[in-house]
Amino acid sequence: MIVLESGIGNYVYSNGKKYSYFGGNNYLGLASHPALKAAVIRAVEKYGVNFSASRCTTGTASVHIELEKQLSFFKGKQDTVVFASGYMGNSILLEILKDSYSAVLADQFAHASIISGIPGNVNTLYYKHCDADHLEYLLGQHKILDPLIITDGVFALTGEIAPLDKIYPVVKRYNGILVVDDAHSTGILGKTGRGTPEHFSLPEDGNVYQTETMSKALGGYGGFISGNRKLIGMIRERSSVYMASTALPPPVVAAGIASLKIISENPGMHLQLLAKAGKLREEVAALGFQTTHHNTPIIPILVHSFEKARSLSIFLEENGIIVPFINYPSAQEMNMVRITVTVCHTEDQTVELLGSLKKWIKKNGQD
Repeated sequence: MIVLESGIGNYVYSNGKKYSYFGGNNYLGLASHPALKAAVIRAVEKYGVNFSASRCTTGTASVHIELEKQLSFFKGKQDTVVFASGYMGNSILLEILKDSYSAVLADQFAHASIISGIPGNVNTLYYKHCDADHLEYLLGQHKILDPLIITDGVFALTGEIAPLDKIYPVVKRYNGILVVDDAHSTGILGKTGRGTPEHFSLPEDGNVYQTETMSKALGGYGGFISGNRKLIGMIRERSSVYMASTALPPPVVAAGIASLKIISENPGMHLQLLAKAGKLREEVAALGFQTTHHNTPIIPILVHSFEKARSLSIFLEENGIIVPFINYPSAQEMNMVRITVTVCHTEDQTVELLGSLKKWIKKNGQD
């Protein structure tokens, strides 16, 4: 296990040594940005560390309202609600929508937060990974009325983008609800970084929902859902998960506000990131490694065994580069190391990474 002794950026310190860092999910490099640090310090000085109350009692402060206002503007929605973590979002949303669907159909490799967020008494089916045809087959075969279809927008381990351009028409034909967990898409995909629906230019639709987080590209912490005032009001008034949770701490809220300001002032950041990631992905594939081919900052190297994946990660670490092997709860049985590209990575770092991967191939052969 990597034990960090510094903040995260393109380099980190661990066990007294400096490493080139290609792990985590700090896609836009905001987690250690000076503006976020300064905002956090100001918030601690003004508010302290914690409000120590739920939002529906005495835990709401002006900074919460400002963050929700800025998130609504970023997402182009009427209102937003923030809560303790992105993991909670699917539980909150599926609880609130429970009277609007009779069954849930989820991608077979859906994130753990999706699986745990599905109410226990709901008929649940799993369609083949990213397969809209199989989704439609299940809907027709089981004659499901009022379905809710849920998927990751970008899959956390493989970087694959869910084919919403194919899934959305199926959802429409069956008068269903589409929920997209956009934890790894928010701030990254789409013309303005609003996520997977924007990436595919889906029309504005009241039956399309996103659950999102500030802990990846936005560099902070906490989950959020943006939507119309009716939906957000229902969450605030009816969600037991939301109502029984302590409000986000003021330093976290301040970091979220600061990150959104940076993104608004630098609208091309996510496009620069995707260009950098696309180039590295091509170079990794050109070395002969098996990877996926969607343009996201997540570049997995797929190998045939857990031992080989772990060995590759250790080899890179010994060469001063951290790329973690995957030992993570998932329905996908894959053996991989997961390269994360950020806007902070330099050309020298990617050259060094590729050089170490070439050394690995010479020593171990292609998988």
